[in-house]
Amino acid sequence: MRNPKRNQKIAFFFLFLATLLIVVPVGMVVVIIVVKGLPAINWQFLSDIPRQGMRAGGIFPAIVGTVYLVLGAIIFALPIGLLAAIYLSEYAKENLLNRMIKLSIVNLAGVPSVVYGLFGLALFVVFFKFGASILSGSLTLGIMILPIIITTSREALESVPQSFREVSLSLGASKWQTIRHIVLPNAIPGIITGTILGIGRAAGETAPILFTVAAFYLPQLPKSIFDQAMALPYHLYVISTQVPNVDEKVRYGTALVLLSLVLFMNLTAVIIRYKFRKKKKW
Repeated sequence: MRNPKRNQKIAFFFLFLATLLIVVPVGMVVVIIVVKGLPAINWQFLSDIPRQGMRAGGIFPAIVGTVYLVLGAIIFALPIGLLAAIYLSEYAKENLLNRMIKLSIVNLAGVPSVVYGLFGLALFVVFFKFGASILSGSLTLGIMILPIIITTSREALESVPQSFREVSLSLGASKWQTIRHIVLPNAIPGIITGTILGIGRAAGETAPILFTVAAFYLPQLPKSIFDQAMALPYHLYVISTQVPNVDEKVRYGTALVLLSLVLFMNLTAVIIRYKFRKKKKW
């Protein structure tokens, strides 16, 4: 006769083991980056430009370039992704075409980033003649994170109870008024979750910016959206593989700054999401 308590303990053990297999390697990576990168962190490292063939100086242009690219990608992707999610959730009829569109959007989230980089190179750099610039890089990153934002926003909109819509419509509100004043405010936490995922991916990708914006070395900050820019992921790749005799602490320091920047952006979005969740009534 089977013992339910024993089976439960066995199941909990394997679940705990699976959790450790995920958490421990990630924790080790973070600890190694912090321990080896922290000695390089100082004001000069964060505020100066690279010097001596990027073996000395700081990474300030790469930090600024990364922030520009992430902000540009979110400014482009969030409105379009949200509008697409509203259409698919609230207006699109359930038929074969719309099911294929939804499936295609989900599949696009898994396309390798290098493919988006080649697409951005062909469309924005060559066809539209934006050149290698912040604009081309931001648009490419925006397209890359668009499926994530659409999918998470649509799920957030669909999670709002249908009764909310019915009550609003019964009181004489139009469909758009219902979406704007009832559905969207209650779906904001889920929408911000998609934005957080998009920020994390946009800030850490190398391949798309390699084709569309990233410069090997720039002694000054970009002055317009049509200028090239340095970016932390590409800068980390360059000093790790292309520049010889770079101090180890400089490489790990750059990785630590990139990790901290992504964490700070995500933390800001999480705080905003938490404040909106506190206002939810269901």
